[in-house]
Amino acid sequence: MVAVQTEFRDRCIALAGLFQSVWLVQQTARGERRDATATAACLSSIFNTDPETTLGVYGDIAALHSGLETLLGQLGSDSAQRDMELTGYAITLLHLERKLNGQPEMLRALGDGIGKISAQTEFFDKSHPTVIAALAELYSSTISTLQPRIMVKGEQSILTGTDSRNMIRALLLSGMRAAVLWRQCGGNRLQLLLRRKALLGACRELLEEARRDS
Repeated sequence: MVAVQTEFRDRCIALAGLFQSVWLVQQTARGERRDATATAACLSSIFNTDPETTLGVYGDIAALHSGLETLLGQLGSDSAQRDMELTGYAITLLHLERKLNGQPEMLRALGDGIGKISAQTEFFDKSHPTVIAALAELYSSTISTLQPRIMVKGEQSILTGTDSRNMIRALLLSGMRAAVLWRQCGGNRLQLLLRRKALLGACRELLEEARRDS
């Protein structure tokens, strides 16, 4: 029983990371103020490629507070709390991850690119425009070439701005990192359909921990 609980906690962490990423994409596209802690956790996750634990990808559970709250609304029975735009982004990323997993050359390109950008973080903060621009370019040359492409909705003036466009692409790359983590934790489409109750329970438990630690 404990092992099963741990499995669902790990899968829930991955899903929370995914929904936190797409929630931040939505905030950016709409010109809303992004949560700094949530943004830092998502951007850092891209570089945490060999963590000791699933939670280690994001640092601590408090860093996923926004993602867990978003995920709870998506998994719960209250349809009024569900955001179909976020669901669309998340499902598309999970679909693209399955395609990515079948392309070893692109996976190598992603790994090499992240390694090179990681070297830049010795001189720049992970949220520095130089780092964000490099992550955005890596996303454009890899994930963005897969079909279907993610069409982000928002204010046109914001979507065409260089800084916001780069941030959206960097956050989508962090969403892909979470999608990879979901698969590594044993997550799949049937888990979302058949084990929704178990995931919901893990989400509530983790959210309580996040609220205590915030």
